[in-house]
Amino acid sequence: MTVTLADVRAAAALLEGVAQRTPVQSSRALSQLAGAEVWLKCENLQSAGSFKIRGAYVRMSRLSDDERARGVVAASAGNHAQGVALAARLLGIEAVVFMPVDAALPKLAATREYGARVELVGTSVDEALVHAVSYAERTGATLIHPFDHEDVVAGQGTIALEIAEQVPDVATVLVPVGGGGLAAGVVATLAVLRPDVRVVGVQAASAAAYPRSLVEGRPVPASEMRTMADGIAVGTPGRVPFDVLAHAGTEVRTVSEEDLSRALLLVAERAKLLVEPSGAAAVAALMAAPGAFEGPVVAILSGGNIDPTVLLRVVRHGLASAGRFLWLHLRIADRPFALADTLRDLAAQGVNVLHVSHVRTQGELGVDEVAIEVQVETKGPEHCAQVLSSMRAQGYRFTD
Repeated sequence: MTVTLADVRAAAALLEGVAQRTPVQSSRALSQLAGAEVWLKCENLQSAGSFKIRGAYVRMSRLSDDERARGVVAASAGNHAQGVALAARLLGIEAVVFMPVDAALPKLAATREYGARVELVGTSVDEALVHAVSYAERTGATLIHPFDHEDVVAGQGTIALEIAEQVPDVATVLVPVGGGGLAAGVVATLAVLRPDVRVVGVQAASAAAYPRSLVEGRPVPASEMRTMADGIAVGTPGRVPFDVLAHAGTEVRTVSEEDLSRALLLVAERAKLLVEPSGAAAVAALMAAPGAFEGPVVAILSGGNIDPTVLLRVVRHGLASAGRFLWLHLRIADRPFALADTLRDLAAQGVNVLHVSHVRTQGELGVDEVAIEVQVETKGPEHCAQVLSSMRAQGYRFTD
């Protein structure tokens, strides 16, 4: 492999006093769901909120004095940006970071607060990377690639050193995958240190370049890029991490947006940990395929930098996917107190009414009808079914 265990151990020495040795946390709820002992590796608690400081600092600490004087440039949706910005501040290097125009505001603000100059360009990490490469060519700044460099991969591999010590009997490690730097670091480390451990990469199904690339034996761009998990929304695998994963025959699975939102919600509710959608990818794979992984399983929570507005949207989506929200589209009589009677009937079912919409002007309505949409919070799928059954028994007509 292009990255060796010695490289990873050397990276760990460089990171002493810089990157935190993040904790692992057992999860009884996930263990019951997965049918195996599950541990969470909490890189969401890492400095700058994700694992990225590991690779960024290792890469930048090895620059020559002349390279440091010319500064560094990076491209990122947020986590790598913060890792580079923090590493640059620690090393006294000027940093410029290109980020997509729709980058999460907290990630953008944090990158600037660490001291980096931010340029907003394009709609994806791949487009931002084109601008970063151009900037490096014009100015002589060193490009700190988010995943496609041996030093970066070695830095990310230090997570695997910690996992091997913290969970000595680990059998499976689940790793979120974007460009592949984190997964490659884990694979390269455990292939030598613990070759018996199964490492499985996890990508968002709507932004998954690795499964096809591994089949074709070369990096192939993803056919689509539509996911809430911006931290792993990378269009094309990096050559360095791809070579490591391909050489090792690493399996890469995909998870849906519903899987991601449900996983984020479960981690927040049951593990009391805040993660971003990409950080929940490993947990999503566990929940999507119970019994598929031999335990003990370590799921890496790769990051916790989530925009509060995204968190609100994802939590709502996760609640809906878990059967905790119910949207009712009804036609009721256009008479006084009809809406109040409907809400009273719903309240009798033990639901919490969150939103009501009342419309009189739809073309398909009768002259004596109104359409209402009611959003309610329930106790779960069984409660949803009970509510629907009771409302139908009382003569309510659902339009959807």
